[in-house]
Amino acid sequence: MRDRRRGGQESPRWGGDAGLSTIEVVILAPVMILFILVLVAFGQLVDGRGAVDSAARDAARAGSLQHGSHAAAMTAAQQAAAATLKGTCAGNVTVRDAGSDYRSGGLFTVEVSCRVRGLGILGLDIAKEITGRSSSPIDPYRRTG
Repeated sequence: MRDRRRGGQESPRWGGDAGLSTIEVVILAPVMILFILVLVAFGQLVDGRGAVDSAARDAARAGSLQHGSHAAAMTAAQQAAAATLKGTCAGNVTVRDAGSDYRSGGLFTVEVSCRVRGLGILGLDIAKEITGRSSSPIDPYRRTG
C-alpha cells in the first residue's frame, strides 16, 4: 500500500515515528536514575543499621572488659562505638547506659545511637536516628571498683 508520488518516494501518512526513541530516553532516563539513587539511599540506611548494631555490641564488650569504675567502662564503650561508627554517622555518636548492673556477674548494657544520612545522596536533608542496644556479661570472678 504504497502511495507513490514523483520520483518513486514513499509519502508518510502519519508522520512516522522518527524521534520517538529520543523522547523515551529523555523521559525514562531521569526516572531510572532516580530509582537507582533511591535504592542506594535505602541501602545506606540498612548499612547504617548494621553498623550501629555492631557498634553497640563492640561498646558493650569494651565496657564489660574494662576494669575499674562504671565511668571508666562508659568511656571505653564511647571510644569503641566512635571507632566502629567512624564515617557512618552524620554528627556525634551517643552512648548511654541502658540499665547496667556493673558488678561481678552482672550485665553491662549500653544503647548507641547516631544520625545516618541515608537520603542525603538525593539532596534531601533527611537524617534518620538509628539506635542499637547490646549487653555483655561481666566476668563473675573479677573485682569491679
